[in-house]
Amino acid sequence: MRAAEKVIITTAITGSVNIPSQSPYLPLSAAEVSKAALEAIAAGSAVVHLHARHPDGRPAFEPEVFDEILEPITAETDAVINITTGGASSMTMDQRLAAAHHVRPELASMNMGSMNFVYSGIADKVTEWKHDWEKPYVLNTYSHPFVNTFDKIEHTLRTLGAAGTRFEYECYDIGHLYSLAHFVEKGLAKPPLLIQGVFGVLGGIGADHANLEHMVRIADKLFGDDYQFSAFAAGRDQLAFGTHSAWLGGHVRVGLEDSLWIGKGKLAESNAQQVRKIRAVVEDMGKQIATPDEARAMLALRGATKENS
Repeated sequence: MRAAEKVIITTAITGSVNIPSQSPYLPLSAAEVSKAALEAIAAGSAVVHLHARHPDGRPAFEPEVFDEILEPITAETDAVINITTGGASSMTMDQRLAAAHHVRPELASMNMGSMNFVYSGIADKVTEWKHDWEKPYVLNTYSHPFVNTFDKIEHTLRTLGAAGTRFEYECYDIGHLYSLAHFVEKGLAKPPLLIQGVFGVLGGIGADHANLEHMVRIADKLFGDDYQFSAFAAGRDQLAFGTHSAWLGGHVRVGLEDSLWIGKGKLAESNAQQVRKIRAVVEDMGKQIATPDEARAMLALRGATKENS
């Protein structure tokens, strides 16, 4: 791993997993998502990872919704914009890629394989549902996998890559690192790589700290110093895994996409609250927080312009 000179904080603002019935603080409308992103950036996040939703919380793919989110963010900050290509498992591939092709961001997420991505267990914990769509949506993940086959990965790398987009390679298991190595060998995934280790999703690698260290060891074997590493765990282990990643020389990711909590039994009231907490931990280690331009330099990003924002 190329040890981080400064720690990049990424904030995943809303995602497509958690639902409105779980928390009143989850940003839903375009205005709420952009406001939450601006607060996270002000708290120290260099990168914001963006999904979109309709006002009732249903995942959205329409480019015009992303435009509404992006306009105030790009007008007021120089933060790195990371647009999802994962969307939601209920979307078609064209729908998942629609916003990224429209925006042509300097950074986009890339799930490194098809997998069981199960969050049906949410239904066991919700006692009052706010919307009719929510329960069928989460239960459907028990029987419908997230699909990102090699041809789909290659298509995304070629088409978005041609527009100058680089990728945050989301690896939910060790095999995903080998899949990434395949695309590096083909010349489609170009160093320096940003590998985002994802832990604690049912269907992927568990939130065990030995797994985090094992993922780094295998990435070191495959990529040497040609990658930057970041890690997060879904749910209650979010802060612990961010801390571990920073201690190993990597970067961190927080946000209400990954965890709705700020402490045991206490809902986070904002993304910024999570950013402030992990920032304090990182700074207590004696490490500095990266600015957006410092993040761009580390990740070899092209820089934001009004034409591609």
